[in-house]
Formats: sequence, C-alpha cells, structure tokens
Amino acid sequence: MELVIRKIGNSTGLTLPTALLRDLGLSVGQVMSLNKTGDGALVLRAKSARKKYTAKELNALCDLNAPMPDDLIAWDNVESVGNETP
Repeated sequence: MELVIRKIGNSTGLTLPTALLRDLGLSVGQVMSLNKTGDGALVLRAKSARKKYTAKELNALCDLNAPMPDDLIAWDNVESVGNETP
C-alpha cells in the first residue's frame, strides 16, 4: 500500500483508507506511537488505553497493616498554631 504525505491545514499528515482502519480496529482520535527501527523502518502502534481504577479497586491494593510512614507520623504530631483546633 502506498501513502502520500500531504499538507493538512497547518500540519502534515497521512490519510489511511477506511478499510485499513476497520481491519486494524483503529478509529479517529486514537492515540498512536511511532518509532524508527535500527534499519530505518517506521513502526506505528496503537497505544493501549490506560486502565482507570475505581477507589474501591485502589483501596483493595492497600496493606492496612503496613506501618505509617515517618513523615506522616511527624505531621500528626505537629503542635497546633494559631486558630487551629486539635
């Protein structure tokens, strides 16, 4: 397949045929990464979407028996200043 680099507004780009996008499972707006190999070939890959965790999933990863870090212990022990209430 031959593609032509074209001027698109103030940018430059390649247009990919709809059939190719469909075959590859790609869609408009999808983030891609482009790398050059040692022999000068270009490799275009779809970047995988980063998983979005829920608070419940993140909390499940926490070790509730882990000791509190020293800096948080120190923060808890700081004396009140001004109009703070303990």
